Amino acid sequence: MSSLPLGFGLALCASALYALGVTFQALEARLAPSDESFHLSLLRRLATRPRWIVGTLCVVGGWGLQASALVFAPMTVVQPTLAVGLFLLLAAGVRISNEQVCRRDVLCVLAITIGVSGLALTAPAEVKGDGSTLAVSLGLSVLGAVAVLPYVVPAARRREHLLVAVGAGLAYAWTGFSTKFAADALTSNAWVAVVIWVAATIAAAVFGLLNEMTALQARPATRVFPVVLVVQIVVAVVLAPILAGQGIGGDATVTLPVAVVSLGIVTTGAGMLARAPAVRAAVASES
Repeated sequence: MSSLPLGFGLALCASALYALGVTFQALEARLAPSDESFHLSLLRRLATRPRWIVGTLCVVGGWGLQASALVFAPMTVVQPTLAVGLFLLLAAGVRISNEQVCRRDVLCVLAITIGVSGLALTAPAEVKGDGSTLAVSLGLSVLGAVAVLPYVVPAARRREHLLVAVGAGLAYAWTGFSTKFAADALTSNAWVAVVIWVAATIAAAVFGLLNEMTALQARPATRVFPVVLVVQIVVAVVLAPILAGQGIGGDATVTLPVAVVSLGIVTTGAGMLARAPAVRAAVASES
């Protein structure tokens, strides 16, 4: 029996925990002083807030489920499925603000569901093998270099916090690949590699978290979380064949266009859903 449904289910649970976690984190990040942006002191301050701690524990739990999902399903299935977590933001917004779900919200939910299903159907039936060492090294280096751009170009972080959100998404995309490599090493009982990749994942996750919390200080979470999420999805789908050796299965003339269209539907639906009033109330409220 195929293990793809199990991986898809674990990814769904991970997406729910991620969405719940960022909701709690955003409420506290907006209260932190702006002079702590881009500094570890921001994370130290937030780590003393019970609500932020709860949110972070949810995110850690989501990472654990994501790692488990990558054992059973390729990144081209796991990463896009994380977009479904926006459903939880919508439900939380309705509960907090008592707003009704409009027709556009329903259409966005359907769009994301269809898009994720399309990406899952175009996933390869089997993993072809890991990418080459050179491809992995170059790919992860490029992701890391772009992610740290706000730190080496001060003008970028002063004028456009959207770039910081993109940097957070790239850092989390980095953790997605390193988590996949750690999961592969675990199944092969390569314990040294497991430790190395887990350590690298933690370091990238801390960097991504600092970027994300900094972005949440200056911009509403409705402008941050969807950007972070979509960047992860796009990077995973585009680079998975190169870095992780996971390509499109079946007839490429059929599955490749379906994958491209499905990816467009997911990103469009997620972007429109992020602008829903209920979502805005869930992630931008301070109480």
